[in-house]
Amino acid sequence: MNISSSQSTLGVLAATMALVGLVVAGLLSIQNVLDGLTQGMVYVLLAAGLSVIFGVMHVINFAHGELFALGAYFGVSIIAPFGGFGFYVALVVAPLIVGVIGVLIERYTVQPLYGRNPLYHILLTFGLVLVINDLIFLIWGTSGRSVSRPDAISGTFEVFGATFSSYSIFMIVFGGALAFGVWALLQYTRYGLIIRAGAQDRRMVQNLGIAIDRYYSLVFGMGAALAAIAGLIAAGRGEATPEMGFSVIIVAFVIVVLGGLGSFKGAVVGGLGIGILEAGIIQPNVPQLEGLFIFVLMIAVLILRPRGLFGTEFEEGGGDLLTGAGGGVLSHDLRIKLGVAMIALLALVPLGAGWLYSEFYVSLFMRILTWGLFALALDFIMGYTGLVSLGHALFWGIGAYVSGTILFNFTESAFVALFVALLVGALVAWVVGYLSIRVHGVYFAMITLAFAELYYNGLYRADRWLESTCETLPVCSPESIEGFQLTGGSEGLFGVSEYYGIGGVGVELSEIGVFLGPVTLTDNLLFYYIVLGSVVVSYLITRRMLQSPFGAVLKGIRENEERVQFLGYNPTVYKRRAFVVSGVFATLAGVLFTFNTGFVSPEAAEWLRSGEVVVMVILGGMGTLFGPIIGAFAFFGLEELLQDFTGRWRLFLGIIFVLFVIFLPRGLVSVPALVQERFPERFDPTTDSVADPGGDD
Repeated sequence: MNISSSQSTLGVLAATMALVGLVVAGLLSIQNVLDGLTQGMVYVLLAAGLSVIFGVMHVINFAHGELFALGAYFGVSIIAPFGGFGFYVALVVAPLIVGVIGVLIERYTVQPLYGRNPLYHILLTFGLVLVINDLIFLIWGTSGRSVSRPDAISGTFEVFGATFSSYSIFMIVFGGALAFGVWALLQYTRYGLIIRAGAQDRRMVQNLGIAIDRYYSLVFGMGAALAAIAGLIAAGRGEATPEMGFSVIIVAFVIVVLGGLGSFKGAVVGGLGIGILEAGIIQPNVPQLEGLFIFVLMIAVLILRPRGLFGTEFEEGGGDLLTGAGGGVLSHDLRIKLGVAMIALLALVPLGAGWLYSEFYVSLFMRILTWGLFALALDFIMGYTGLVSLGHALFWGIGAYVSGTILFNFTESAFVALFVALLVGALVAWVVGYLSIRVHGVYFAMITLAFAELYYNGLYRADRWLESTCETLPVCSPESIEGFQLTGGSEGLFGVSEYYGIGGVGVELSEIGVFLGPVTLTDNLLFYYIVLGSVVVSYLITRRMLQSPFGAVLKGIRENEERVQFLGYNPTVYKRRAFVVSGVFATLAGVLFTFNTGFVSPEAAEWLRSGEVVVMVILGGMGTLFGPIIGAFAFFGLEELLQDFTGRWRLFLGIIFVLFVIFLPRGLVSVPALVQERFPERFDPTTDSVADPGGDD
């Protein structure tokens, strides 16, 4: 864990001198600096806890944002009976409560994963995001809660004619003192010495007779407490909302990447720097870049200097990602027959619509199949090359928006929209893959997340950029683009329709009617077969790829990348090709989504979508292609089942996913093998056929 070095000290001094230089040059006012430091101090406390946890335990905690929100809500509850004075009580009690929760999380969920690939921590903590966020909704409701502040830190005061907020000064002073105290604790105490030693060599510390696992629990608890303090003081400026954790966690990752994974000083400098950049420079001067520049900065840092400003290169330890391939009680031929039978059953779904069950179930199955295709696309790189993409919603969003924009503004030809969307998806996948696969492991996960967030934020601003650009060009005018919508901003694009043909020659599905007994197949019922056919064809194409020499190299990369390189293959080239293939099929899923719903909104590219599709891959079993499709059925099946009993279905789904990551990491497809292992006497080993090593049938 990088706590102190002469290089980092020089970096801090350089950053301070740069800030003073900007003020002297007049590019920043004192008010800009104050606003930036106020925002930055929240980021410092949040990112410091995140960075300390990673530096010691190599755990990237996606649930850190929800601990931030928990701190705010516990603070609200503690303040209520005391009034303004309760704020001081809450600053002590709320972090202690959240710290204890952090200790319990580490002890019972994170600790069982030590020794596995660090990327499992990302998957686990994403499940905890679903659990904690739904608990917040369940306990405190959906509306925001205001925080009462003492009179002593409320109001404003004037200095040299400038007006300052008392609470902002409190945030800066209190946050700075706390950050310094944490640094001193890590630097000058026995506790800090053991933590730093454990970060360098855990086994050596254990051999000295020190129960390092207990210290790990305390580190996680301390990080959670820092997040809670950040959440409480941030809510003091506005209010506590259930979504506040979602909105801040990505920025926290940007700060940690910029400062350096595991660097406490990096978290401080990065937090203050991003705060001043956002609140002091971008918001008052170039608001159109708000929410974009920091992700460009994150991408640049990950490409040019993955270890960040003050961090050290992170070498991943632990095991490999566990796939669902490798054997079971079902023979190869039997699995093929079951697959054909499943397709046949799915083909019968529209035939019962309207007389056996509602057409809602046809729509539900279309949704599941579309997401199944999306999960299959992610599995192509995650299960066969070990690349965990946290930004695959980028390609879903590209497919949805490019096809929607074409249909809304240019032509209603589904073929044209599909072709253009797939072409754009392939080009973007090539560019993103070319840049992203320069890094590996957690860095790859972070850079794909940055690309997706850059696109997601751009969707809100694209139409405004188009209008402002058109006003400055002599060949363009606002009247010439009247009615044209690139993304529709926050509202998205509605009323999208398509026909199946080209050049005005074709047919709409609503114009076709196929009469089969009591059922008339038309419109959505016919589109169901397009979706089913797309999934089946995509599966067969990707399966054929994996059975080719190209697929053999991908499987070799998954098993032992160094050996593949020794054999004369370039793993980077093959990973990039696999990433493009994956991006194209994810784009296809997005296109089908738009064709089906007739609308698209920015939420299609939200980072939670990337997390949800990862959940499906893990639930089903990665490295099998068919497993993620099963995972999509399990995900939405559980959603529908749980929604019948509670509106907080994500709580139970998150718990199930956490249990899967801990106890069944190979997914549902591994259940037959586990059954065979548990009851070997019930299976005849002479007739049981083991699955092929690829597991892709």
